[in-house]
Amino acid sequence: MITPSERLRTAAVSLATLVRKETHRYLRIWMQTLLPPAITMTLYFVIFGGLIGPRIGPMEGYSYMEFIAPGIIMLAVITNSYGNVVSSFFGAKFQRHIEELLVSPTPNIVILLGYVAGGVGRGLLTGAIVTGVALFFTRLPVEHPVITISVVVLTATLFSIGGFINAIYAKKFDDIAIIPTFILTPLTYLGGVFYSLSLLPEFWQTVSLANPILYMVNAFRYGVLGTADIHIAVAYAMMLGFIVLFGMFALYLLNRGTGLRA
Repeated sequence: MITPSERLRTAAVSLATLVRKETHRYLRIWMQTLLPPAITMTLYFVIFGGLIGPRIGPMEGYSYMEFIAPGIIMLAVITNSYGNVVSSFFGAKFQRHIEELLVSPTPNIVILLGYVAGGVGRGLLTGAIVTGVALFFTRLPVEHPVITISVVVLTATLFSIGGFINAIYAKKFDDIAIIPTFILTPLTYLGGVFYSLSLLPEFWQTVSLANPILYMVNAFRYGVLGTADIHIAVAYAMMLGFIVLFGMFALYLLNRGTGLRA
């Protein structure tokens, strides 16, 4: 009979193995996973910050380059943490080696944590790379380090879980591009990455408050620059609330076998 300590030890080994596999996956193909975001974000800095920024002028007391830098970093974290999990888990489904994991003694929550940890790792690494790129163009004072780091980790966790849910429902490769193209990208670009909420008419300011990404971008901007368009406590409440909600839903889908059984 398996004791609780043996069960815990087995789960720990399974989690470490899954995290190592996911980490090795995106590091092995770094030219596809880490290099493109660095190039893309460099273009954002050059075009929006370097060429358009001087014409726009200061934003909230900061140069335009300083103002958009936190948003561009968050853009990289969001897209890469989401994209890593949705592609990896759907690939496991498509190649049918996910079945080996499902019939093993690995608990479903460990499967979820392993894939999410991989997405968080890639999101944080990409964010660090883009931050390094940003430092070539502007300064990042990081007024509140704890807020800065915690917001990045929570955001990467949330969108990693979101990618996991998308992968569960996806039946073909086209399905993993629907959410990023038609939902994630518009919400990100309308989430205050390139502008302050105060520039919008009052009606659109109110509408923008329904965009959860607005809170994450502004919370990170507050951590870096010390300025934000929203209350930080509300941003944390939204991130934690969505993480719990999405996490429970993803675990529920795993337990039911949704999208995993032929």
